[in-house]
Amino acid sequence: MKISEEEVRHVAKLARLNLTDEEVAMFSRQVGDILDYVDQLNTVDTEGVEGASHAISVNNAFREDKVKDSMDPDLALSNAPEREDTDIIVPKVI
Repeated sequence: MKISEEEVRHVAKLARLNLTDEEVAMFSRQVGDILDYVDQLNTVDTEGVEGASHAISVNNAFREDKVKDSMDPDLALSNAPEREDTDIIVPKVI
């Protein structure tokens, strides 16, 4: 499938890209080649093939939640340059 240089320029403008004439010609050919390949994939017989979201089986590996003691606040804040109670004081940013 051919994509025109004008279409490449339009997409580049939408993406706020400044392309040279050589880049426009190159991307026109490359995108055209990609679309030709996708057309080839569309000709593959997929009758009876179940859809999949991943090429391999993916399982979540959850760990069991365990309650445990947290770090002592004084130790956690020991390297803070300035603190108040259990808060780190930082410069105001506007």
